[in-house]
Amino acid sequence: MQLYQLNARQALPIDKPTAWEFLSNPANLKVITPEHMDFHILSGAERPMFEGQIIHYKVSPFAGFTTKWVSEICSLREGDYFVDKQLFGPYALWHHKHFIKEIEGGVLMEDCIDYKIPFGFLGRLAHPLTVKKQLRQIFYYREQKLKEIFGTLPAHATFLEIKSI
Repeated sequence: MQLYQLNARQALPIDKPTAWEFLSNPANLKVITPEHMDFHILSGAERPMFEGQIIHYKVSPFAGFTTKWVSEICSLREGDYFVDKQLFGPYALWHHKHFIKEIEGGVLMEDCIDYKIPFGFLGRLAHPLTVKKQLRQIFYYREQKLKEIFGTLPAHATFLEIKSI
């Protein structure tokens, strides 16, 4: 089974506590997810983020297909990073690391996602045609929403790369 990695970076003109407050609140995931994905948190986001937290979502990654997604916050250092992994959902593997680093004038958000597509050969065929394209669209939407909410740091370009590893 092929392993893929998504790396993304975005600079925001906010302080680290503000970034952490927004990004570590599971309810804000709906804010930065495209509306056409019909994303809803079903349970688990009632409290501030903590290690071991289980969060249940419903999402429609593709028109006509709705699935449940269950993730666990498996690691966390307050203000610096958190890691979530999919326990149940559309991917064969989804391991997402979120980092927040102070930079001049704000913070740098970094995401590193290791993932696998189910369905073997068919999944590998679907990756460049649908999955990779959709992930790019989701992260572009997120980038635009965060710019709308917090503004931008013009000296820092955003970055998105998806590759096979």
